[in-house]
Amino acid sequence: MGLRLNETFYVSHGSPALAVDDSIPARKFFSSWKERFPTPPSAILVVSAHWDTRVPTVNVVDRNDTIYDFYGFPESMYKLKYPAPGAPELARRVKELLIGSGFEHVNEDMNRGLDHGAWVPLSLMYPEADIPVCQLSLSSNKGPTYHYNMGKALAPLKDQGVLIIGSGSATHNLKAMGPRNSPPAPWAQAFMTWLKTSLLEGRYEEVNEYEEKAPYAKMVHPRSDHFLPLHVAMGAAGENAKAKVIHDSWDAGSISCASFSFTAANA
Repeated sequence: MGLRLNETFYVSHGSPALAVDDSIPARKFFSSWKERFPTPPSAILVVSAHWDTRVPTVNVVDRNDTIYDFYGFPESMYKLKYPAPGAPELARRVKELLIGSGFEHVNEDMNRGLDHGAWVPLSLMYPEADIPVCQLSLSSNKGPTYHYNMGKALAPLKDQGVLIIGSGSATHNLKAMGPRNSPPAPWAQAFMTWLKTSLLEGRYEEVNEYEEKAPYAKMVHPRSDHFLPLHVAMGAAGENAKAKVIHDSWDAGSISCASFSFTAANA
């Protein structure tokens, strides 16, 4: 069992090319993870934008396969492996906590490995692939508050040294992507200014209502899947948690690669 962890994280994983492309600014951030956060977790729980199911589902496996859920990238990308151990005991503890908090149906997947929203950032954060990893799906048919409450249910895992990570993109409109290295789109900038201010000032209820409160919400997130992992990380930190921007960069003019930490109020 690892030391108690006080922080949860929302990371913007950006393009799958993050795994190999040194020119992507966020790559240096992920590669320096252990320098910034040296406490080794006992296990890692990832909620990724790329596993979306009708009800919450955990992968219960002994060894994680590497899922190549992307296309059109260099062949070398499809040869990368991240064979992290599974975390079946953690998976079942996640299920227990969710059911105990009123989530009536939680499924187990006995075959699924890690999608690129999980293994790409983890391959840079913990390249040895020696820490057990469990993945929990999101349910985009439910709203932000549902996922915030999911995070609240999972908060006790921090006491067992489990690192809780939500992985998505702070802004995610692929149809509005500009050329590489183009400046941030004004609508994306406006949303990010609102998001950072809301998080840093602790207005989490407002973030849970982002579709009504945030500028350009539907333009920034035509689908909610890349934003909902934020709500899980936010909820898992506990009441009155303190948010911090731990990375801030842009890709293709509309994709914010900003990442955030949430520190428990009693830390």
